[in-house]
Amino acid sequence: MSYTFAIGDIHGCISPLRRMLTHINAYAASGTVVFLGDYVDRGPDSKAVLDTLIEEAPTGWRWISLKGNHEDMMVGAQDGRHDESWWLENGGLETLASYGQEILPSHLQWAAALPLFYQDQYRLFVHAGVKEGAFFEDQTAEDLMWTRFPGGYSSEYWGKHLVHGHTPSPENPQTTGNRTNLDSACVFGGRLSCAVFDDKIPGGPIEFIEVAA
Repeated sequence: MSYTFAIGDIHGCISPLRRMLTHINAYAASGTVVFLGDYVDRGPDSKAVLDTLIEEAPTGWRWISLKGNHEDMMVGAQDGRHDESWWLENGGLETLASYGQEILPSHLQWAAALPLFYQDQYRLFVHAGVKEGAFFEDQTAEDLMWTRFPGGYSSEYWGKHLVHGHTPSPENPQTTGNRTNLDSACVFGGRLSCAVFDDKIPGGPIEFIEVAA
């Protein structure tokens, strides 16, 4: 069997991430892991999280890291696209503290270059969501990094199952129709959640893996 694992918002929580990767490695000897963004801010160990994600994936594995709105805020605060105070008020202070007040240039370059989406035969992975009523090619970075869906909502998503994070809820991970939300509020005392997909079976996850904050 071939599996894809999707991991929700991490937000500087390195211990849950390490435990999650241990669970995934015990689940399968190889596969794809999609990290859905928001690796930094709010939690205490943003640097350690990026150190881990930037490392080369273990043999047999492919790691795909998507850009979340917090990575974009962090990079934008450094290159002048965003007001630094906006980022600092939304968890940037904790990120700076984890770096000793100066973010590594290599980490900023890595975060700036992250893709906004990943898709396979049956699923579409983004950080936050998509804008209804627009072709996929017309989705903007803001759409993919900032959209929030109302609870219980689902749509067609161009014939694929949509997998995202961004909207925290202690009730997650949760699948609603053609949509799975994996932000289960780890940094707020919830859980870090992962959806397991069989690459040969369309639709939602075959199961979830969860670790406590």
